[in-house]
Amino acid sequence: MLCMDLADQSFWTTKKDGQVRLRMEKNSLASESPVTVHDMFLDTATKFSNSIALCSKHRDGWQVLTYMEYYEECRKAAKAFLRLGLERFHSVGIIGVNSEEWVISSLGAIMAGGFSVGILTTDSAKTCQVIAENSKVQVIVVDGTVQLQKIQGFLKSIKAVVQYKEDIRAKLPNLYSWSAFLALAVNVSDEMLDHVIDSQKPNQCCTLVYSHTTSGPPKAIMLSHDNITWTTSAIVQSLSFNCPPEGQETMVSYLPLSCFSSQLFDVWVSIYVAGVLYFAEPDALRGSLLDTLREVRPTTFYGVPQVWDRMLDKMRTTQLAASGFRRKLDAWAMRLRLRIHARQMLGQERLPLCSCLARRLTFDPARRFLGLDQCRQLFNTGIGLPMDTLLYFLSLDIPICELYSLDECTGVHALGSPGEFRPTSCGKELPGTHTKIIKQEEEGTVGAVHVWGRHVFMGYLHNKASTQETLDAYGWLHTGDMGYLDEENFLYLSGNVQEMITLKSGEKINPLPMEERLKLLIPIARYVVLVGQDAPYLCALLTLKCQVNPESGEPRDALTTEAVGFCQHLKSTSTRLTDILYDGDPIITEFINQAVNKVNSEATEPNSKIIKWRILDTDFTMESGELGANTKVKRALVTKMYQAEIENFYEEDEEEED
Repeated sequence: MLCMDLADQSFWTTKKDGQVRLRMEKNSLASESPVTVHDMFLDTATKFSNSIALCSKHRDGWQVLTYMEYYEECRKAAKAFLRLGLERFHSVGIIGVNSEEWVISSLGAIMAGGFSVGILTTDSAKTCQVIAENSKVQVIVVDGTVQLQKIQGFLKSIKAVVQYKEDIRAKLPNLYSWSAFLALAVNVSDEMLDHVIDSQKPNQCCTLVYSHTTSGPPKAIMLSHDNITWTTSAIVQSLSFNCPPEGQETMVSYLPLSCFSSQLFDVWVSIYVAGVLYFAEPDALRGSLLDTLREVRPTTFYGVPQVWDRMLDKMRTTQLAASGFRRKLDAWAMRLRLRIHARQMLGQERLPLCSCLARRLTFDPARRFLGLDQCRQLFNTGIGLPMDTLLYFLSLDIPICELYSLDECTGVHALGSPGEFRPTSCGKELPGTHTKIIKQEEEGTVGAVHVWGRHVFMGYLHNKASTQETLDAYGWLHTGDMGYLDEENFLYLSGNVQEMITLKSGEKINPLPMEERLKLLIPIARYVVLVGQDAPYLCALLTLKCQVNPESGEPRDALTTEAVGFCQHLKSTSTRLTDILYDGDPIITEFINQAVNKVNSEATEPNSKIIKWRILDTDFTMESGELGANTKVKRALVTKMYQAEIENFYEEDEEEED
């Protein structure tokens, strides 16, 4: 039974010093006593003081911090922030690559009674200024010169800047190196810091996460101590983690910590289970991640679609280079694994005798090649993976579980697990939370996804209107996502209300299913984006799978080995994107036309058909702006960036009408 009495406190607030009513329940995980971030951290540091906590790579190898050293460094940072004048309910902005300094700054800011505010390294100087002003940033922590230059325009409004990665070259007042910053701690007593820590309450804000919108300034999502500590506890109880002294969880931090779903696992889950966190190289997404995985061999790993895509390319490239006998052996083992999985879903647990041989000859080598041979849990965050990608990894005995990631739900609402796994489903809701589907039609199964639980955020800072649009009076979060629950309570997502395309006729089209279907039918396509807002019909923009420059992260003209192999399968000689652009390869053009016709034949409405398509002359990247930090396509930004290409789709019709 949900607790719906609103007499004591509201479930939401927009005030920086506000307090909210926690969504407590009886007889469930939601009845756990609330604790602050500091209390959770101190508990782990006390119990596992000598266990390794953080590992950072330097020229002479990995530098490590134990949990007690980690805790003490965070206390030093907290004292230093207080010395610099950080006030209660004011913010510390952090702009930089993942590192122990990033994490220590974040925890130190919270211990000092302030807010931790992660800012994307790709944010513009203007966005950084808007965030700093909105969240009352008093101290900014940057990794180097590039980020330092972004804040030059509003340096006068902040009290200090801390630089942690590069040597300081600029001569600016109140600019501290990391060591000079920590040295300030000697001027603040333990008693003073403990007084600030003791004044913090679980239902008060400690972290701001900025949600970037296509229109208007970014919104500050307020997360409380309880949001973080309770959600962390719920995740740990939902999954299987090692814990000292029996074992220790190993994780690799490489996705931006300013994205809370990344921070949730890297920082908070790692602390809760006393895991060891390795920081990957800054160029991880450009190619070095695989080397780090092979060296570290994590026990839990989560990726985004771009990462799984790159791994798939690497595996298929290796398989294509193998001997004919080896390819046949792998194909047999992969078919066997899919049959075993199908039986397991039906409750048939008995494995065929040849499964051990398949594991030894194919599955174990594949896991070692990817650095995942010790991994017991693998997840995908961001947008869902295409079915063919999921099945490919599943055929190698690498089941990738989906996460329903939402910052307003403290990073996660639902997740799959190795024990409860369904392809394309984002799993089941966290224990102690609730999901309801608001159906638009009685006969339909898909509806608006609403969620409730102690992981639901406090509100948007200084933004009452948006908060009331998102949270109703009973504390239900209206996510804006569309989806459905099956008979076993697995959650499936099918799109977002804001991404619906409204044609000139008034018909609303959900582009996601059609985009995923096209990617499945066109294996050389990396991204597909449907367009047609206020237009008479749908059109499609496609990017192809191209190799990436490891230095700059920019896509090259050369196609990936997998894409070249598929072209050869079609009897095409294309090896570069420029070979295919502008109908340069009739074979590929005809193949894509057939795929589009196939999707159109499956359309239920006459207007939900793709009339025209075009291959873009470059792939999407985070650096160029089409992809967000979790590699999700920024649909509104893509339509703006490629406006000329989109207008060209419809110009011919206008000329004919004239």
